[in-house]
Amino acid sequence: MFKVREFGMRRVVLAGVMALAMAGSVSAQMSEGPVRTFGPRDLFGLQMASDPQVRPDGGAVAYVRVANDIMTDRARRSIWLVDTATGVQSPLVVDDATNLSPRWSPDGSRLAYVAAGPDGAQLYVRWIASGRSAKVASLEQAPNDIAWSPDGKTLAFTMLTLDEGRPLAPGIRRPDGAKWAEPLKVIDRITYRADGEGFLKPGYRHVFAVSADGGQPRQLTFGKFDDAGPISFSRDGKSVLFSTNRADNWERDPQEAEIHAVSLADGALSRLTNRVGPDVNPIVSPDGAKIAYLGYDDSRKRGYENVRLYVMDRDGRNSRVLTGALDRSVSNPAWAADGKSLYVLYDDQAVPKVARVTLDGRTETIVAGLGGGGLDRPYTGGQFSVSRNGVIAFTDASPARPSDLAIWRGGKVQRVTDLNADLLAAKTLAKVEPLPVTSSYDKRPIGAWIALPPNFDPTKKYPLILEIHGGPFSAYGPSFSTDVQLYASAGYIVVYSNPRGSTGYGEAFANTIDRNYPSQDYDDLMSVVDAAIAKGSVDEKRLYVTGGSGGGALTAWIVGKTDRFRAAATQKPVINWTSQVLTTDGYNFMAAYWFGKMPWEDPQGYWARSPLSLVGNVKTPTLVVVGENDDRTPPSEADQYFAALQLRGVPTALVRVPGASHGGIASRPSQSAAKAGAIIAWFERYR
Repeated sequence: MFKVREFGMRRVVLAGVMALAMAGSVSAQMSEGPVRTFGPRDLFGLQMASDPQVRPDGGAVAYVRVANDIMTDRARRSIWLVDTATGVQSPLVVDDATNLSPRWSPDGSRLAYVAAGPDGAQLYVRWIASGRSAKVASLEQAPNDIAWSPDGKTLAFTMLTLDEGRPLAPGIRRPDGAKWAEPLKVIDRITYRADGEGFLKPGYRHVFAVSADGGQPRQLTFGKFDDAGPISFSRDGKSVLFSTNRADNWERDPQEAEIHAVSLADGALSRLTNRVGPDVNPIVSPDGAKIAYLGYDDSRKRGYENVRLYVMDRDGRNSRVLTGALDRSVSNPAWAADGKSLYVLYDDQAVPKVARVTLDGRTETIVAGLGGGGLDRPYTGGQFSVSRNGVIAFTDASPARPSDLAIWRGGKVQRVTDLNADLLAAKTLAKVEPLPVTSSYDKRPIGAWIALPPNFDPTKKYPLILEIHGGPFSAYGPSFSTDVQLYASAGYIVVYSNPRGSTGYGEAFANTIDRNYPSQDYDDLMSVVDAAIAKGSVDEKRLYVTGGSGGGALTAWIVGKTDRFRAAATQKPVINWTSQVLTTDGYNFMAAYWFGKMPWEDPQGYWARSPLSLVGNVKTPTLVVVGENDDRTPPSEADQYFAALQLRGVPTALVRVPGASHGGIASRPSQSAAKAGAIIAWFERYR
């Protein structure tokens, strides 16, 4: 997962992947009958909790339950309510729509949410006492970033306003009834596509307000700019705070943003911050005197910077950093009810934590072990919210289950859902343990984990899979992962780690790969494999490697530098940095921040860091996997590597996942299962 800040031929498509996945020992895993270990069909039964929103009085929590539907092969999202005293659950709405983004009114009597159905996504309000819902307005586009005014009378949100612009040339009038080709697509925007969305609808995102009782939405901001959330009302309810970049060259500066306030009365804009770097996520203190926000100084334009918590007066003066002494990025700020501290989320050595930060910069961890970074791979993640009386609702996960809803109250944690109890109670899962690793390059400690196959026998030898995370500025942790469980159920020991460049270990550790990626992260990963072998249960002659996005790039880099792996699977990789930078959706970011020069200014520097430069060394049979709608590491990268391996006579196959984006390559359960099955089957060929 490359992140743009926080990416007759032997052609195998998903129809053929299922046949490939039936090979060898995987056939038992793909069977229809019940099995005691975790199998591909179990992906359809998984559920997870997300977006927990605690009621202001702490008496209930609304959360989004994500459940896979075997008939539609998609995740379905519904809002559920949980009583924090009794743990009793109930669905908010029972219908066929996807319901998400629950947000409580200040008095807790109503819940705003988004319902997405055949007519698009619309904004609704639910009156909790009566159990009735009403559509607030008929919106032309999907609303985002919902916020209530302090008096509960108004809802603000962001929404795309369509703007086709002027045509390049006048069109030809089509005769009535004629069936002509689609009109030309003329693109002049710098940002014109995004992974998961494809070609963007032409237009600009702006701030709107509407009566919470329903009415006609009123547009508050205008112009050829994008206004971003999260948004927040001022305490008097007279203005809405948001972030935007309104410079003439704003599209060429993807990391720049300032906090602005817009008046509901007349649309007057006030800029509250002014520095080089992103200032985002404004939230107003309970007394309205201060504004907290997130950001960092971007003057160095490095690959990674810690996102810090700031506070300023409501007029933008006297800004100061609160988390300067915390060498970690923070997110999701929320004010305590007394206005004397804030809560934030941060990763600390792969453990997501909620901390309280006082206005003099003291930090105290409140709860640790949040989860919810996804299902297919063990990324760190988590979400939380805080009530006025200090109850914290958060997503809680472990290596043995996806995220559930948990409550922190008075120093005690209570998990109030067990969404996968029926499914996982009957399964013997892989056991995940920490794996101590020291890098052979510079003796740095490297965070790592080892997953042991179900019914592991320490007297036997097992094949090993090295799984590598993407980002590269991200992190794995001790979280549930369907890929890890499927690999382990097929009889493999799985190791995964956070090599240099990973987040949650400090700014210096992340920036060891600044303008230097791939580099000694290779040594870190080889040290992880060596540490697993040293435990005594790994068959050194049966080593395999895979990873996605940045992990896919490192997989291709690894097989260009060593022959120790019997087979490899590089997923949605970067292969040639010149073509990658010029075809990715984040092209205005990658060149500036990861290289500092354009490809034509430093062609040798780009080539030296490209796995394609090492393809002449590759002897390892290598599977290449990519989503057909990947806009972050486009299919052309995978195609290049497949062609190069074919030209060299290296055993290879190309798996193209139909309809899948970069971030959504595993979003459909059947494709997630088939992809993992294809990788296992490829490794089985060379076992």
